Amino acid sequence: MLEHLKSHLQGKVVLLGIGNTLRSDDGAGSLLACRLKDKVPYIVYDAGANPENYLGKIIKDNPDNIIIVDAADFAGKPGEIRLLEGQELKTSNLFSTHNASISLTINYLQSSIGADIIILIIQPKSTVFGDSLSSQVDNAVKTLAEWFLG
Repeated sequence: MLEHLKSHLQGKVVLLGIGNTLRSDDGAGSLLACRLKDKVPYIVYDAGANPENYLGKIIKDNPDNIIIVDAADFAGKPGEIRLLEGQELKTSNLFSTHNASISLTINYLQSSIGADIIILIIQPKSTVFGDSLSSQVDNAVKTLAEWFLG
């Protein structure tokens, strides 16, 4: 899966981390973005729980590829990572604490710019209020950070 991700790291790339760091594992995307900012050759945004606030910036950046990182329940094992692209973005049945805003974000970006969009999703163990990740999701974030910093 991560090897397939390399094909989406061509040209100008925006990495958009999404998540609420006050809801334990839901903060995974935001935490990954914080770990990568200014350390990778991509534009990295930590959108928190409000990715719609970054639409103008992303459109202005006019990237070739957009990688969204978020925690979402896809009935996998805690910490499991999946990559969704193309038609999978439209047909996936994910549960995220910000599901509506991520769908709107993807639809708006797809209609506004010609960038390829993929989502790296991490299966959370828990999204209850709390500021620490489960060990499984923390390991997934570390694995992704090491891969991107590679």
